Amino acid sequence: MSKKDSDIVELKDLDKLRSAPNLNKKQEELLFKEVKQIILNSDWLTIGIMSPSLEKGVNAVRKIEEAFNYNMAKPINLPESNGPVFLKANQKTGEMHARIEYGLGEGILITCHNNDDSLTSKTIGPFPLDFFNKKL
Repeated sequence: MSKKDSDIVELKDLDKLRSAPNLNKKQEELLFKEVKQIILNSDWLTIGIMSPSLEKGVNAVRKIEEAFNYNMAKPINLPESNGPVFLKANQKTGEMHARIEYGLGEGILITCHNNDDSLTSKTIGPFPLDFFNKKL
């Protein structure tokens, strides 16, 4: 683990990263505890996935939906060719869109929204693509 990755102990430490760090079990537990509270206090989410493939991106979204018991987003616009993707799932609309995009990092970005417009939306991440694969 690089020095940079070992310095990750709270969500704000992810803000400066372009790609998800390698996390150890302790870091995963700390970050999950923090992000879980923010997600549970949000009215809805937008999930952005930077992934080397559409399959891995969709799987990352499905694991978040499973972890928080959300409805499955319906794929609307998905690329027919292979390549790295940026995928966006909007919990409020129930839609998932993806496009081929080169030059991105890798990871999950979660934007927490509230129905009260006076509250600012906050984007958190990037988390590793398998971060939500298990309930911690």
